[in-house]
Amino acid sequence: MPIQALEPRRLYRQIADQIAALIRRGEFKPGSRLPPERDLAKQLGVSRPSVREALIALEVEGFVEVRIGSGVYVTSAGSRRAGGRVGKAALPPDSGPFELIEARRLVESECAAQAARYASAAQMRRMKAALATMRTDGRRNVVPLEGDQRFHECVADASGNSALAMLVRTLWAQRTGPLFLRLEHHFDTPALWSAAIAEHQAILAAIESRDPGAARAAMRRHLDMAARRFKVSFNRN
Repeated sequence: MPIQALEPRRLYRQIADQIAALIRRGEFKPGSRLPPERDLAKQLGVSRPSVREALIALEVEGFVEVRIGSGVYVTSAGSRRAGGRVGKAALPPDSGPFELIEARRLVESECAAQAARYASAAQMRRMKAALATMRTDGRRNVVPLEGDQRFHECVADASGNSALAMLVRTLWAQRTGPLFLRLEHHFDTPALWSAAIAEHQAILAAIESRDPGAARAAMRRHLDMAARRFKVSFNRN
């Protein structure tokens, strides 16, 4: 038997695989509600955000349906996608959403600080244009993700470091992956995007003021708030 490469298994993936195995064995019947998120976290000895990421992965794969304010329900076997797990196709080996936000917080905060030092007038105009796109989409009730991504990439470009800019684009490729977008689908609202747009404005203002410390703090606050927005429980209690 030839040696096969080992695939690293992230914590949320281990949790998802364990719950999927229980569903396949009939421990959780179609239509039944899974235990509350906090109970699953306690039984597995992991954090609630890790459980939340696992449940979102299972929803993308067709094992469960997430109903915000009610809980997570097992789907009928016929509604699951072929082969159960779709990890190598629809779900590339992305980081979990909360890992991704933390990585972006570390990297993009420094990009913002560097942008406050080095951004050219043209680069700041591009940031303003991206922010204007976000506002326009928000007024049209369109999720302003395109302008959001463009804004963050403009900030990274303005850092003057091509390696950082490449890293930010790599992180954004995962930010727009199925796992993160599904989590966002459940928790995003026009009010939350309005708050996010105001946070982007604060980042831009600090960069325009040539204040690296303020720019770093504004980006950190934005991504801290993003993480907080996604840490709402699926359950009522």
